Amino acid sequence: MFVRKGTIYIISGPSGVGKGTIIRELLKSRPLLKLSVSATTRPPRAGEKNGIDYFFLSPEIFEQAICKDDFLEWCPVHSHKYGTLKSEVMKQVDKGVDVLLEIDVQGALKVKEKLPEAVSIFIAPPHMDSLKERLKDRNTEDQDEIERRLAIAQTELSFQNRYDYRIVNATVEHSVKEILKIIERRSLVL
Repeated sequence: MFVRKGTIYIISGPSGVGKGTIIRELLKSRPLLKLSVSATTRPPRAGEKNGIDYFFLSPEIFEQAICKDDFLEWCPVHSHKYGTLKSEVMKQVDKGVDVLLEIDVQGALKVKEKLPEAVSIFIAPPHMDSLKERLKDRNTEDQDEIERRLAIAQTELSFQNRYDYRIVNATVEHSVKEILKIIERRSLVL
């Protein structure tokens, strides 16, 4: 019996652009879509659970995983390391499950290099002022960290033309609708 392989959808964009909110709505709209759980060396934020929000690894364990080539991609981001465990993603894809990767620009480019068939979607802010407001409204970073993230966002925005798709997140509803169209078109092709 033939089992269709799943598709990997990369969702990335600057910190604070609304990737997490968009992904939560996508998962509600399409229950067969699964979010890959990334590994990180950063400490958990309030309410985050190991294995659900992230795999929270010590820097030493993360380094061991790098040495064993356990990551599809990994990158230093905002003073910590983040990575996508190969085994977690490929297990789902081999079962025919479509997998979302919420990763930064560096990671997205690495995954596309290794897996050109992965579909990359860049989420852009309507303008930098809206991004700054979103970062402030989160209340998870101090002013210096917000400024640092905005500077990084400028660099990340320069890579958006290397993605298969670009969506401006003016509203979550519009962004979700556009991504669902991409997924539907892709499903019809396979």
